[in-house]
Amino acid sequence: MKIVGVDAQGGLGWHWLERADPRVEQQVERFLGRAVEAQGGDPAAGWPALPLVATGYGRNLVRQASRVVTEITCHAKGVFRELQHGGTLVDIGGQDSKVIAIGLRGEVLDFAMNDKCAAGTGRFLENAAQRLGLPLERLGAVALAATEEVNLSSTCTVFAESEVVSLLAHGVAVEPIVRGLHRSLIKRVVAMIRSVGLGRPLMLSGGVVQNSAIVQLLQEETGEQVVLPRHPQLMGAYGAALVALGAAESAPRKAEKV
Repeated sequence: MKIVGVDAQGGLGWHWLERADPRVEQQVERFLGRAVEAQGGDPAAGWPALPLVATGYGRNLVRQASRVVTEITCHAKGVFRELQHGGTLVDIGGQDSKVIAIGLRGEVLDFAMNDKCAAGTGRFLENAAQRLGLPLERLGAVALAATEEVNLSSTCTVFAESEVVSLLAHGVAVEPIVRGLHRSLIKRVVAMIRSVGLGRPLMLSGGVVQNSAIVQLLQEETGEQVVLPRHPQLMGAYGAALVALGAAESAPRKAEKV
């Protein structure tokens, strides 16, 4: 979970990020308290009368939100503001992966989303790391260090885990398995890119971008140089904050008392 605040010009002012907690409403309250503190207020006074836009899977659980907006819209808005151009955005998150075609004015032209199976998401790599007994943050380095690569035939996370167990039992080294897992994920993403159509440049966002193997293998599979925003993990939340800023600017102002 993440929260982002922007200044009056739409610049990214502050942010807070934590691993998602199943008790979403309690985590939201904690995040809003930090947001109030970041603005010099008193968290005990509650959320001030400022526009708050929620996005992502838990957006409908943020009762303080004045509006909820889809991830597709928010990611496109955040990345376009950050990079100042359109193109094809690949967002690989923990729960889903998205490919968004962004127009010259930042509008969403088309998109594809992998939200039915974890095999093309960060959860796929997280489960694999647990099965292999590796820290998640080391997966990318292990994949890039491999001199060989195992071709995984399974496209389902559950079956892929079983395949990994079988490979280990047959004495296959960890490194080529890890590289094969990354390749499998990237191939699913590239299939979505082809369904949407590749409009240059190819951009990448989401928390999984911190994995260096994801960036390199995506470049290998597409033959395109990947462009990254400065804060890839915050782009959806940043876009939501920009929507909130637009709501604040368009809200009617009360007349001042003389």
